[in-house]
Amino acid sequence: MEEIEGSTQKETVDQLYVDASAANRKNEATGEVSSQMTIPGSGSKPLEEKEARFKRLKLFDKVMQKSLEKFIDHASFNRFASKFRPLYKKNPQKMESIHKQFIEELQKAIREDISRLIEEGRLEFKLNELDQLENAAKNNTDPAWRPSGVPEQDFCSFLMPYYQKQENYMRQELKKIQAENAALSQKAQAGRESLAQTEYRISTTVDEWKASVTEFERLASSLHPNDVFDV
Repeated sequence: MEEIEGSTQKETVDQLYVDASAANRKNEATGEVSSQMTIPGSGSKPLEEKEARFKRLKLFDKVMQKSLEKFIDHASFNRFASKFRPLYKKNPQKMESIHKQFIEELQKAIREDISRLIEEGRLEFKLNELDQLENAAKNNTDPAWRPSGVPEQDFCSFLMPYYQKQENYMRQELKKIQAENAALSQKAQAGRESLAQTEYRISTTVDEWKASVTEFERLASSLHPNDVFDV
């Protein structure tokens, strides 16, 4: 059962390589030649990249298969039966059938999780990035980093660029916050000035109203003396 499922997963990876090779042969048969084919020695480059990617996929599949086999070994029938010894003594065949079904469901669930991780992690895209990094490294003549033998210096040389980057980021954020605070301070000052002007206008209006009331009372008292209403 495990060999059948392993061969099925292997056939899936092999099919990717077969499809890529078939597509390449079809393009050559129909005369659909890309611009890279005009350069001598560059015609086999796409095929080499696909073969390299296929090898990585096949290696990844092999590693996952080995890991799954080691994991399944820990769930052997003897260990499984030892946890349910009364049931095993009562019906060994039934226990063996349960263990077989358990292993099948466990392998299925693990393979589904692996497939989901490959899809969500965009494994093929990452392999393309790995090819680009390898090609860039081939053209890079600078010497690769090597440890100096002094852990403190190596540790500092690794962390300092990160901390410097963080410091620059924090400085930029601080400038943004200071600019926002300055803008808010200006708005608050403008609001206070507007409030003061409003209070002044209200106070002026109240004083004018009081003066008008006083003037009205004075005129009223001159037109209607108190002794006119005496009986």
